[in-house]
Amino acid sequence: MKRISILIADDEEEIADLVAIHLEKEGYHVHKVYDGQEALHVIQTQSIDLLILDIMMPKMDGHELTTHIRKHYNMPIIFLSAKASDFDKVHGLAIGADDYITKPFTPIELLARVNAHLRRFLKLNQQQQEIQTTLEFGGLIITPDQRSVTLYGENIILTPKEFDILYLLASHPKKVYSIENIFQQVWGEAYFEGGNTVMVHIRTLRKKIQDNSQKNKWIKTVWGVGYAFHV
Repeated sequence: MKRISILIADDEEEIADLVAIHLEKEGYHVHKVYDGQEALHVIQTQSIDLLILDIMMPKMDGHELTTHIRKHYNMPIIFLSAKASDFDKVHGLAIGADDYITKPFTPIELLARVNAHLRRFLKLNQQQQEIQTTLEFGGLIITPDQRSVTLYGENIILTPKEFDILYLLASHPKKVYSIENIFQQVWGEAYFEGGNTVMVHIRTLRKKIQDNSQKNKWIKTVWGVGYAFHV
């Protein structure tokens, strides 16, 4: 059975070593790099299941690296950064990260987040391999086996969480999902303070699949309740 591989990219070698020790104790295969360009090379040449990225790295920072990754790959990305403002967190999620942990951090929290994201990611991949139902709504086509979305023939690049949210809503048109329910089903975790995370992903998802003829055509806000896919 293939071991799960995790890439750590952080120019603080002590932190990378600390994270690696705890991940290896969990049985994960760990790659460590110390700049963004080296991280991109590993991703392009190795099979990586999850990324843990610092933002402030030499040669290519975490934001630029994530933008490159999301053009071709859908594995979970966790930012591990000293940049702790709400703006930094929202921006990180908006460009494609799945989670954001601020330094200083506790290894037990990081391990819990890693395990949760991997469980969800691997489970979804398995389910989508078993049930490959393409959804079509006018010009919008959602293909789960390829995790691809096209709008009037144009390929739309979504992050893993954006795709999961879209597929969840589109699989049950007109059904209203609360923010809590979306977080529980897409992130696979109990809901505590994930409301802002869900709203950030919904906002960026709407921009990407916006129909020029009708703003926010697909995902409707049901005020005081949640969101629904409109057909």
